[in-house]
Amino acid sequence: MRSTITARGQTVIPAAIRARFGLGPQQRLEWLIESDGTIRVVPVDGDPIAAFRGSGLGGSVARLLADREAEREADLKAEQQLSP
Repeated sequence: MRSTITARGQTVIPAAIRARFGLGPQQRLEWLIESDGTIRVVPVDGDPIAAFRGSGLGGSVARLLADREAEREADLKAEQQLSP
């Protein structure tokens, strides 16, 4: 499946992908740059803590917040490496 990026930096997510992953209007997506240079797009729940709640044993929220902070730092580092 392919899509095109518009002059405004927008693209269309193919209908088959939207249907398979239950994506709809206002869905947030996270763009990740992998170490091998590939781009990964991941759907993000509007409230990641609520989505995660109850799926682990004790300390899960603290681990989630720590993971999110580590991801933000990695994203900032990647952005700094990409900008001239």
